[in-house]
Amino acid sequence: MQQASLECRHISLAYGATPVLREINLAIEPGEFFALLGPSGSGKSTLLRLIAGFNQHQSGALLVDGKDISGVPPHLRNIGMVFQNYALWPHMTVWDNVAFGLVERRESRDAIRRKVGAVLELVGLQDYGRRRPAQLSGGQQQRVALARTIVIEPRLLLLDEPLSNLDKNLRVQMREELKNLQRTLGLTTVFVTHDQEEAMTTADRMAVLDQGVLQQVGTAAGLYDYPQNRFVAGFVGTANLLEGEVTAVAGETLEFHARGLGPLTLARPATAPSLGAAALAFRPHQVSLCAQGEQGDAARLWLDGQVESAEFLGEFSRYRVRVGDLALISDQPHCAGDTLYSPGTRVRLGLDPAQLRCLQR
Repeated sequence: MQQASLECRHISLAYGATPVLREINLAIEPGEFFALLGPSGSGKSTLLRLIAGFNQHQSGALLVDGKDISGVPPHLRNIGMVFQNYALWPHMTVWDNVAFGLVERRESRDAIRRKVGAVLELVGLQDYGRRRPAQLSGGQQQRVALARTIVIEPRLLLLDEPLSNLDKNLRVQMREELKNLQRTLGLTTVFVTHDQEEAMTTADRMAVLDQGVLQQVGTAAGLYDYPQNRFVAGFVGTANLLEGEVTAVAGETLEFHARGLGPLTLARPATAPSLGAAALAFRPHQVSLCAQGEQGDAARLWLDGQVESAEFLGEFSRYRVRVGDLALISDQPHCAGDTLYSPGTRVRLGLDPAQLRCLQR
């Protein structure tokens, strides 16, 4: 399979007076498994369809291997796309569905037989060639859709919400199969999802979009540990946000006035923030929890609060704790015999200063 690069340069698209994509700049490496992540209406599916050629941008350039393909019609781009509903021909067998693109390209019977047989074996459906889509499970239908797309040896593989029609257990199984297949083929792949877990467990890198604007690009760990703004912090995982303002930066310390909580003195980050409005972001599992009166780690910043709610979620318990005017979330690992703090219990929350992220946009 080919390994093509993909680049979006200053791409913007609007429907009438409504902007959908705004100045998208994005570079995807050859052989990379890349995710477009965002909520409904963020522009991720529009961008995927634009790459396929089904949408046309009003400004910017779309490059594959350095060549601008903006004006190339979809059928000449040699880009494969798997749709959310798989779009299989119901009256055709699995074999004929997979062979369809090769027939349209007028390849020889021997070539079609060889290529279809090889790709059905690759996706584990070599014994299902005579069945029709209605006789297959959801996971098997997805494999047929993938086989039909990769058999034409596209330069890029595009996947639109590929696992959304599957139940939870099958989704976990199929995302592992999808990842292994992509690694085997080495095919540059771009897939759209609103499921952060799906993106984080599958993609090499991801781009987070909101309202047509590219918010951040990076690895799953990079986006989770170092979000660049409030949206990314809240969308990639769960985050507590302390809104307020940076009031002073001096020496090795930073003064932050948290709205509804008061002044906090923190260690200054490597890149010092400017004075003014900001937020402190931190993850629920990074928050220590102990009963009021217990001695906590002196290196942590401790806040007194009261449990508002407690949820047992199996591997951890989630607490909502009222601290002043704020409600903060703390996730505590669960072991057999642990007792949950009940609502109304007075507790202390411990924040690790090294895990606090100061966000100014």
